[in-house]
Amino acid sequence: MSFASVFLIGVSLSMDAFAVSIAKGMCIRNDRFKYACMLAFWFGLFQALMPLAGWISGSLFESFITSVDHWIAFLLLGIIGINMIRDACKEDAEEQDNDLTLRHILLLAVATSIDAFAIGITFAFLKVNIFTSILTIGITTFVLCFLAVYLGSRLGEVLKKYAGIFGGVILILIGTKILIEHLFF
Repeated sequence: MSFASVFLIGVSLSMDAFAVSIAKGMCIRNDRFKYACMLAFWFGLFQALMPLAGWISGSLFESFITSVDHWIAFLLLGIIGINMIRDACKEDAEEQDNDLTLRHILLLAVATSIDAFAIGITFAFLKVNIFTSILTIGITTFVLCFLAVYLGSRLGEVLKKYAGIFGGVILILIGTKILIEHLFF
């Protein structure tokens, strides 16, 4: 898998964390730099650790499913992408919580990185360099989330919705590309 594909996966995976960072950025009035660093660090760390955990799990079962790995990648990326789009299109009336304790941030980091575990399983089947991949995903998430806190107060809820849709579409397209490459080339 090319660096560009891994980078786009990193961008896609970070869209949930990006959207949460925007929402939290809208609530932060003081110490914006401190909270931008905290959110970006924890989101980036979990977005990097979850694919590693998925990769380890996928590597253990590699010999059983190598003949269908492209279908697994296509299905996982497609399902995750569709879920991201569906979640982004939901109109929740819930207000965002202003709580930014470490416990709250860690819960958000785990919740926004669950899909990265499935990507890690996919990485095991595609024989990617896991360390380069998780580093790319972690740094991409860190940078995007850091910027999102600052953008939050200016961009509002509209970008949050489109960020999830954009991330979902990218995952679906990458899954389709993987399937087509394995079936026809």
